[in-house]
Amino acid sequence: MQTTLLADVTAQRPVALIQHSRQGSLRRTPAVVGAGGDLVFALAAAALLVLAVPPARSGEPTDDQAPPSLEETLEAGESSVESPRRQLVSWNEFDGPFTTLRFGGGLLYEIAGFSQDYESQQQFDLSTEDKVRDFRFLFKGRLKTERPVTWTCGVMYDGPSDSWLVRETGVMVAVPELWGHLFIGRTKEGFSLNKVMTGYSGWTLERATIIDATIPILADGIKWLGYVPERGLLWNVGWYGDWLSEDESFSSYDHQFVARVAWLPIVSETEGRLLHLGVNFRQGEPDNGQLQVRSRPEAFPAPYFVDTGRFEADASQITALEAYYRSGPYLLGSEYFYEAVDSPATGDPAFHGGDVVFTWLITGETRAYNTLGGYFKSVSPARTVFEGGPGAWELVARVSYIDLDGGTLRGGTFWRFTPMVNWYLSDNIRFELAYGYGTLDRFGLEGTTQFFQSRIQLLF
Repeated sequence: MQTTLLADVTAQRPVALIQHSRQGSLRRTPAVVGAGGDLVFALAAAALLVLAVPPARSGEPTDDQAPPSLEETLEAGESSVESPRRQLVSWNEFDGPFTTLRFGGGLLYEIAGFSQDYESQQQFDLSTEDKVRDFRFLFKGRLKTERPVTWTCGVMYDGPSDSWLVRETGVMVAVPELWGHLFIGRTKEGFSLNKVMTGYSGWTLERATIIDATIPILADGIKWLGYVPERGLLWNVGWYGDWLSEDESFSSYDHQFVARVAWLPIVSETEGRLLHLGVNFRQGEPDNGQLQVRSRPEAFPAPYFVDTGRFEADASQITALEAYYRSGPYLLGSEYFYEAVDSPATGDPAFHGGDVVFTWLITGETRAYNTLGGYFKSVSPARTVFEGGPGAWELVARVSYIDLDGGTLRGGTFWRFTPMVNWYLSDNIRFELAYGYGTLDRFGLEGTTQFFQSRIQLLF
């Protein structure tokens, strides 16, 4: 298939792809360059943010001291939105007689464009689109009690449903008698290192397809998190039910049990080296005896590329392995999932998938790791743009794969290669630019799609 790129600069109209189909006719389809105006807007917005605050003058103190590469504290709400190391404002913190209070928030705005071959066009009709990916507020604090108790309450605007949803909300109590903490309320299940991380801290725009397809974003219940530093062992065990979340979009199980254990055979603060090896297990009973496994192609504005549709299911068991090695500015990691579904009506299908990722902070920073929660944190620049520095620059390459063809179900298989760059202007502002090349095998066709994505992230 031959592809020709045309541009109308004088009229400043969106650029389009003219594709020669197999029959030789011309087909005009939206392309990434059609997002040119939106992409320029995104770049201009980032530039305005840079220019809004002048760089530090010579002789003025700057916060260029490198943060520790290991964090050994844990409080409620960290998996929802992290508190930036450098505070953008100070009016959002209060110290009351019974509790402290911190008010924070985050915004993700993104643009995605697509270039499709003939087969991909038959599978899905894609067009350039920009969306608010996430907009949330978070309230958190620490009770002034003898035993450490922290609390959190989060709300998020959900664009697809045009509504406000309750996010991570609950109380965390330190229980040194059990080598850790107990969390009661709405939180992440604790399955998968990458899923535990807040979406604002991840190295890519979206998590791997298999993660979003199999693990709900939140659950209501109780979770025990523990850590024994002498053994290098950490864990979380949780039980969850849907008595409060029956009508929430993320609620797809009546109840579920989740366990995660990780071993840290290499931990070095001075050298910035760390090796994380983990195993996960999850047992769940689908809501109303039905289950649907599906995922977008790591592009939020796109439709669900792989989808089993809703089918009868009595139970689901998921196991996963995770391995991450960090050496200073370098990080290499992988996770792989296997889900077995008890569904006699569809031949007891099994689904699987995973990813491999490599990141390099070319400005020399080290991505911090939380030993109590077993996850990596967001990147904090050594010198921000507002301090006269370059910020932090991160190069990322990831390959992901998902297979939802199991039993009598044909949800499709999809793999994607994603090189991208992250620019952390400060602890509060991040700009992401990604390219993706993916192939979907579904509907009796094997189509290839190229993805062109950008995102601006604000956090306070």
